[in-house]
Amino acid sequence: MNKKIFVTKRNGSTECLDLEKIHRVITWASEGLENVSVSQIELNSHIQFYDGIRTNDIHETIIKAAADLISEDSPDYQYLAAHLAIFHLRKKAYRRFTPPSVFEHVSKMVSKGKYDAHLLEDYTKKEFEKMEKFIDHKRDLTFSYAAVKQLEGKYLVQNRVTGEIYESPQFLYLLVAACLFSNYDKKIRLDYVQRFYDAISTFKISLPTPIMAGVRTPTRQFSSCVLIEADDSLDSINAAASSIVKYVSQRAGIGINAGRIRALGSHIRGGEAFHTGCIPFYKHFQTAVKSCSQGGVRGGAATIFYPLWHLEVESLLVLKNNRGIDSNRVRHLDYGVQLSRLFYQRLIDKKDITLFSPSDVPGLYDAFFEDQDEFERLYTLYEGDDSIRQNSISAVNLFSLLMQERASTGRIYIQNVDHCNTHSPFDSKVAPIRQSNLCLEIALPTKPLRHIMDEEGEIALCTLSALNLGAIKSLDELEPLSELAVRALDNLLDYQDYPIIAAKNSSMARRTLGIGVINYAYYLAKNGVKYSDGSANNLTHRTFEAIQFYLLKASNKLAKERGACPKFNETRYSQGILPIDTYKKSIDSICDEKYHLDWETLRKDIVKHGLRNSTLSALMPSETSSQISNATNGIEPPRGFISIKASKDGILKQVVPEFEKYRENYELLWDIPNNKGYINLVGIMQKFIDQAISANTNYDPKRFPNEKVSMTTLLGDLLTAYKMGLKTLYYHNTRDGASDENVIAETDDCAGGACKI
Repeated sequence: MNKKIFVTKRNGSTECLDLEKIHRVITWASEGLENVSVSQIELNSHIQFYDGIRTNDIHETIIKAAADLISEDSPDYQYLAAHLAIFHLRKKAYRRFTPPSVFEHVSKMVSKGKYDAHLLEDYTKKEFEKMEKFIDHKRDLTFSYAAVKQLEGKYLVQNRVTGEIYESPQFLYLLVAACLFSNYDKKIRLDYVQRFYDAISTFKISLPTPIMAGVRTPTRQFSSCVLIEADDSLDSINAAASSIVKYVSQRAGIGINAGRIRALGSHIRGGEAFHTGCIPFYKHFQTAVKSCSQGGVRGGAATIFYPLWHLEVESLLVLKNNRGIDSNRVRHLDYGVQLSRLFYQRLIDKKDITLFSPSDVPGLYDAFFEDQDEFERLYTLYEGDDSIRQNSISAVNLFSLLMQERASTGRIYIQNVDHCNTHSPFDSKVAPIRQSNLCLEIALPTKPLRHIMDEEGEIALCTLSALNLGAIKSLDELEPLSELAVRALDNLLDYQDYPIIAAKNSSMARRTLGIGVINYAYYLAKNGVKYSDGSANNLTHRTFEAIQFYLLKASNKLAKERGACPKFNETRYSQGILPIDTYKKSIDSICDEKYHLDWETLRKDIVKHGLRNSTLSALMPSETSSQISNATNGIEPPRGFISIKASKDGILKQVVPEFEKYRENYELLWDIPNNKGYINLVGIMQKFIDQAISANTNYDPKRFPNEKVSMTTLLGDLLTAYKMGLKTLYYHNTRDGASDENVIAETDDCAGGACKI
């Protein structure tokens, strides 16, 4: 480079390009890292420099040059690129590398209207000075490159129009902690702030999108998942649509139960007209879901639930496929099809399934969720009544259509409503589970709204987080982490606002939480066990026993301090019934691990003192938050040692944790021969998890004759999942053969999913 190159500084002045300054920054970023080359980054960067280049563009060019070198052979480039990105981010936010003091920063951000004013009202300057002593900005340098770009793109407070950044990551973590424990006694709250800050900033606890993006700002709606049920009336359907708009606009993922809506051709207004059926109202819900963006953080998305026995089911099952015309398709929603044992039995026996409009069969829809014996009695009774409009279809044909559409779209989900209600924290007679959420891991009671201000209706919210299994050395560490997570999320229920009264009433009465896990694949690799061969079964049993036990213990302790949730009496816990009493006993045939914790003493304490929270656990996808924590996604096996996420910031590469150390132990998704081992593990988890699990099924056509996955295989996996007690099935993934790398499009359907935490 003989010709002098001039650069344009932020203030508009120009100066000669200083290569030595660039060299010093890259050298600093490479300290402590292995198999990285400063000169290689400089060489790749210099080629792209041009006269008049802005200093901002120089930073971006150097960062990209480092990120492009991330590979299996040189995984540490993901940290070198991250260090450069943090350097650049702080320069943009503060015009210098060193962040301001906590009090200075908070004062400035409150004055700008970017942070919630309560921070300066609730905390004194002296308390902020104490926070200054334990905030650790060096932890910014523990992120991978993909994590920094996700933080910058989604979570850090910023002007999304101009791109101006206002904070760096440690302020995010500290102020989330400060907000969530602001209601604690002043004598102890800074201790909780510090402990929770340490847990989330060292990635031991992972937070979902709504909390990371919203807590500390004037926006106060942080629940990841919202469950809304529509009744079979125009007022209720419109109330549901209005509720959808409010919650989509505030970053939530939506589950919509539309199963009560009567079928096409039903009589309305005493026979004055024929009903238009489900599809026009599904389109109405789709419009509501897509009507709002989510502040640049995530697009609106929803899943609609309906029963397999609905009279219109053959039309509903094909709503997502690419054939057909717009008038008979609703492609921008996902769908959850609801099943129970009667339908599986009809499939096994190769009998017919009879379809009804819920409006024509009194009591059948409610019994479907509340009491399977009563449902089967009514169902066979109505089948024999020729006066009731009905249609019969071969169970094999109907299930084949279901699985064909699930396979072709990947987004037709399964909910086993009997498992959701028999293996549930709630008494199905008074608080039945009639739906799940966008990501199929929330299972909570709902009631349709008669109108938008209806206080008798029930919109269910769930607030999520996750424990990082890869960050613990012993299961004993889960106890203090579980208590921190429960306390923080329980505080959030009181801290946040509720735009709809039915959601507030439900949240205050049930206080539902959903705490899951991330980094399970790394956890298995670190322990030398596999998904596919049963070697992980007993470890998984021990781990999820500990998680659920410690979560219940934490909520019980909180109930002693603050009282049980008001509707604790509607839970099975109040009757002394625990998850270990109601799980599918088929699990015992694949896992002989004994219990290691004192469930009987806990049972007595729960009956005596109650629980602060009706639910405590759920296993969510955690797509984005896993990336923030440099962890593998939720409970899923990685598709490759390097994940490649296509985002609005470009291609983001991330290497699995401790790849070089545990390379031989990792079991990649497409190396797993079939779904059986994975389904068994999910069943073991479901034994303890009180809500549900975002469990996927995965198929590589190359493993099958003529490269076609047989219907026998698809139905066999479905029946195995039911046998093992799974409540829900989420994505159907098919290997497309394009690459063995873990290529993920950034659809942001679900917080972390909305539930990507």
